[in-house]
Amino acid sequence: MAGRTRGIAAGLDRERVVATAVALVDRDGPERFGVRRLAQELGVDPMSIYHHIKGKAALLDAMSEAVLTEVAAATAGDASRRWEDVARRTAHAYREMAYRHPRLFPLLVTRAQTSPVALSALEELATAMRAGGLPDQVVSDAPMVLFSFLNGHLLARTGDGPAAAPAFDATAYPAMAALAPLMADFGSLTEFDRMLDTVLAGIEARAAR
Repeated sequence: MAGRTRGIAAGLDRERVVATAVALVDRDGPERFGVRRLAQELGVDPMSIYHHIKGKAALLDAMSEAVLTEVAAATAGDASRRWEDVARRTAHAYREMAYRHPRLFPLLVTRAQTSPVALSALEELATAMRAGGLPDQVVSDAPMVLFSFLNGHLLARTGDGPAAAPAFDATAYPAMAALAPLMADFGSLTEFDRMLDTVLAGIEARAAR
């Protein structure tokens, strides 16, 4: 282990471990990520990392929490408590985070998010919806509806998939070919807001029934 130091001697702490892990996945992708690779990046013995975070699963959860904290920080200054405003600002901050961390973002989709920062975001939305008089069943369903849209949409827009809407053969797919000009803003903020409007309108319509 020449050239590596113990975590305490190297000034290692939990925050540095997590920040370096996030930066490593941002740079190299999740395929190359592991505790040994992280230790090499930090210049420490791999066992030093376990003094601060107990295993790879806990590290992945800590990385998720770190980027979700960015979402919380981005929405902290907004005063409106209307549920639509809470949902919209959360969605926009979540989108911005996904574009900052496209290689790490799938981690948020494939792992249960139960950290305090994740649950606080759900609590804020649920509180605003109940204060707005929405039925509890609608409030209960809303986070799944909203984040199913966000995760699916952002995985498609930030991953390695197409950077634009596909071209459609007008003979085989005439309806889709006719609609293709309306997909010219694929991946744009305008497209995102239009689809988000549809999701929020659907929640509002369900509450009104």
